[in-house]
Amino acid sequence: MWGAKRFGSPTYETPPPKLRNQLLKTTDMNFRNVRNLIWVMALAGLAIACNPSLASERPNFLVILADDLGFSDPGCYGGEIETPNLDALAAGGLRYTQFYNTARCWPTRAAVMTGYYPQQVRRDSMPGATRQYGGGGKRPEWAQTLAEYLRPAGYRTYHSGKWHIDGKPTDNGFDLSDEATRSPGFFDSIRKKNRDPKFYRTTATAQHAIDSLQEHAEEYSDQPFFHFLAFHAPHFPLHALPDDIERYRDRYIAGWEALRKERKQRQRELGLNVGALSPIEQEVGPPYAFPDQIKVLGEGEVTRPLPWEELTEEQQQFQATKMAIHAAMVDRMDQEIGRVLAQLKEMGQFENTWICFLSDNGASAEIMVRGEGHDPSASPGSAATYLCLGPGFSSAANTPFRRHKTWVHEGGTSTPFIVHWPKGIRTKNELRSNLGHAIDIAPTVLDLARVELDETGGPPMSGRSLKPSFDDNDASIHDELWFYHEGNWALRQGDWKIIHSNISRPFPWLRSETAANESKESSDWQLYDLASDRAEQNDLADKHPERVQQMADRWWELRDQFLRDSMVDSDRSRRAN
Repeated sequence: MWGAKRFGSPTYETPPPKLRNQLLKTTDMNFRNVRNLIWVMALAGLAIACNPSLASERPNFLVILADDLGFSDPGCYGGEIETPNLDALAAGGLRYTQFYNTARCWPTRAAVMTGYYPQQVRRDSMPGATRQYGGGGKRPEWAQTLAEYLRPAGYRTYHSGKWHIDGKPTDNGFDLSDEATRSPGFFDSIRKKNRDPKFYRTTATAQHAIDSLQEHAEEYSDQPFFHFLAFHAPHFPLHALPDDIERYRDRYIAGWEALRKERKQRQRELGLNVGALSPIEQEVGPPYAFPDQIKVLGEGEVTRPLPWEELTEEQQQFQATKMAIHAAMVDRMDQEIGRVLAQLKEMGQFENTWICFLSDNGASAEIMVRGEGHDPSASPGSAATYLCLGPGFSSAANTPFRRHKTWVHEGGTSTPFIVHWPKGIRTKNELRSNLGHAIDIAPTVLDLARVELDETGGPPMSGRSLKPSFDDNDASIHDELWFYHEGNWALRQGDWKIIHSNISRPFPWLRSETAANESKESSDWQLYDLASDRAEQNDLADKHPERVQQMADRWWELRDQFLRDSMVDSDRSRRAN
């Protein structure tokens, strides 16, 4: 009555607090009326208790997003980094082995929040798109966020951490947000007069989430909640707490090749069927070239993943230290996730909260210096430094896959994806090979929340509900997935995948102009059978030219559709009914 339409059988809600108070304060209501009302409410409660379909609670939602996390970084995906809280979620839930993101930060966030490919909602460029309808555009009115769908349906909506979507969270459906924006790093600015030496962004993000949940328990316990918890970690600059770094300081001195083999062996032991280990591409370095900045980093920096034994002792130590800081950042993020989960348990909401965890893209090969610069004399990982992981250990973080963030190879787009919901998912500690994507999170949440949408304001969501896969590893979610980012093109149909890619990258501020100049004639496709070759090593394009042509035509067909979608300017918001 007071909420939105819902999937399945109808639900009965209490009226909003203001209306409820008005009912109870009605002046002409005498004692007999009150007594009768109490009896009616008691009988209604008894009826709901006796009818499981009416008593069923809609779940809460906690969507946790990491930044620049590699596929094999969590322990439950083969990593040596201590992630007991993520591992526990996996043991009590599901791990997906063929789940994808968009290969980059802000496009994935748009996909998670809207259920559309980012190109459909003007949050990433594509061939033929001008800046207005590419990555520099504002989302159409019909491209609402999950929070804008859920709040009218009775959910309280919270955001903690990174945003990187157009507009502000509180202008896009969120009741509460810390509105963390771009900053020089994870510590308080070294230029601030009243600098807080104890501030660390990952901890602060988790604390905001905990504070929000505590407030919810105290003031809004009669409502379900949706919480978008978006960590900055382990994105560069590599900043970590000294004690966390110390735990990993000598762990990586054997180098990136040894670490990749170690992680691949652990993946086998965990039963992760994710293909053979791809060879390191020594010719592929950072996607952007900033020679002057790299000089500032000193003799220890290298821009190519060369054989470890060819590096100097100084270079080996410098690279191993950077990986130790990366590991410390992941470790700390897991610790903070544990604190948030403890808060859910304290509230009695852990069992009925649908939790998912993923990364916005693969680990990053980028090397640059931003913000407040880099002081070579400062302790690595401290506030005065600005370090990036680089292509060597990024290849290890993305084990066993090829390439990195920004590329649409498996290393750039494959993400760990953990789902945990004890009250709603019967199976525990199982793997799922269903084909999924970040665009599926929004429709999954809306499905579980039993919220239907008005389809007249914009095109249907490209994402699909993952619910059928919770109990069925054979459930079909997608027949195909489309990819594009900064000159990297791909389409996956079943186990077949075509890729067009450039090693030399345009500068980021030229991406829209570059995309506008790309055409069918500029694409040179490779073809891989991912059923036997997720390492993307055996190009079958010459053996199957008809398949390549069919898939290339389909890529352009979807591009044409997405371009049309991005130009739809409906004055009707596509909201919940």
